[in-house]
Amino acid sequence: MGVKQEETIMQLREEWKLLTFYQKFEKIVSLILSFFIALLILSSLYKLGHHLVSLLLAHGLDPIDYKSFQKAFGMLMIVLIAMEFNHSIVKVVYNQKGIVQVKTVVLIAILAISRKMIILDAKATAPMTLFSLAAILIALGCVYWFIKEEDESS
Repeated sequence: MGVKQEETIMQLREEWKLLTFYQKFEKIVSLILSFFIALLILSSLYKLGHHLVSLLLAHGLDPIDYKSFQKAFGMLMIVLIAMEFNHSIVKVVYNQKGIVQVKTVVLIAILAISRKMIILDAKATAPMTLFSLAAILIALGCVYWFIKEEDESS
């Protein structure tokens, strides 16, 4: 091991000693959750790759066909949402911050609503549903902007 790695390990041990019982518990649970989410991401990535290859080879994925594109893009967004969720949990392990980070939760919600809007068939969806999703997306965007502004000012 290099000198830098040894220093980092020593620093982590010292920080671990300073944590309360609950903080240690929270970090351990976060590590376990992160591991399980990583397994889900790997499984989803495998399924996504398998599905895209079969679409390309067997069915000839036509990127101009919006149904195929929506389906493929929706699957990609699921993996991205899971990765962002895992990233938020990993941040708890490496930072002194608590488990609930409102900014990250709002960002994940924005991604999920965006995904929903991408995969929706606008012709088959009621106008009020589209309006509601758009209003939710705008509201979440405003909340995210306010939280980001507050973080930057403090």
